[in-house]
Amino acid sequence: MDIDAVRALVKDDIAATDALILEKLQSEVVLVNQLGYYIINSGGKRLRPLLLLLAARGLGYQGKHHHTLAAVIEFIHTATLLHDDVVDASDMRRGRQTANAVFGNEASVLVGDYLYSRAFQMMVEVGEMRVMDILSTATNVIAEGEVMQLMNCNDPDTTEQRYFDVITCKTAKLFEAALQLSAVLAKQSPEVEAAMAGYGMELGIAFQLIDDALDYSGDSGELGKNVGDDLAEGKPTLPLIHAMRHGKPEQVALIRQAIENGGTDQFDEIRQTLSETGAIEYTEQKAEKAVAKAKSLLQNMPPSPYREALIAVAEYAISRRS
Repeated sequence: MDIDAVRALVKDDIAATDALILEKLQSEVVLVNQLGYYIINSGGKRLRPLLLLLAARGLGYQGKHHHTLAAVIEFIHTATLLHDDVVDASDMRRGRQTANAVFGNEASVLVGDYLYSRAFQMMVEVGEMRVMDILSTATNVIAEGEVMQLMNCNDPDTTEQRYFDVITCKTAKLFEAALQLSAVLAKQSPEVEAAMAGYGMELGIAFQLIDDALDYSGDSGELGKNVGDDLAEGKPTLPLIHAMRHGKPEQVALIRQAIENGGTDQFDEIRQTLSETGAIEYTEQKAEKAVAKAKSLLQNMPPSPYREALIAVAEYAISRRS
């Protein structure tokens, strides 16, 4: 099942969620509307809401709250992107200028805040304390992950464990929340809820691992962002951490200097080092292990086309090239 077939399975739910996103973006403040529409309509995959919709259907949920929570998840994700791009001084995402490049840093940060607060308004509409608990915790953990990443920047002594702590908080936590919410809505057992949360966590980890590998092995045209952005920002991601463990002294010195200073002056030499040390393959293998674990946790769901779709999304996460 390819990703288009996956989306077709819940096309009505996706349409309802998209309509809700547009409705809840409305503001009397013109700039909020302009910037909100710009980022929401910027060609993102909307993978997190898609996963929530698939899982809710796969677990037998029949109501409408999954549309609300899928929109909430997208708003939280979008808010993090707005803030991320300001912190990282990024100028390109998904093949177009970032919102901060178009509207300025101040507007991006403030509209990100607006999206967070709108998301919390929508959580309240669901009227379920567990939902509030899961999402408020997730939002807090994501913020912690962002700060942890900031602390790791330009630090070539960042360990693999610290790297995984960051991606678990910064990226995987929202995947985990999306999948856990589907089980809460469908009033599943604690065992099923834990399995769905675990699937989301492992998938989120795999997704970020592949992102970090693509920053050195991808193509700017396909990625929709500048290859080497992580290096330019001095981010010690797993490919670099692995290469420093296994490279020659001069290669290690090269990477350390790049992380400490940021910049891509010697990007080709660093890519060569990653190739020689098997750093990309190592990162991809970690992603494959995470996906295998995620897929195994889906045995806690009853067989259905929705479960097959969740398996397909997990496989898509490690096969993608953008």
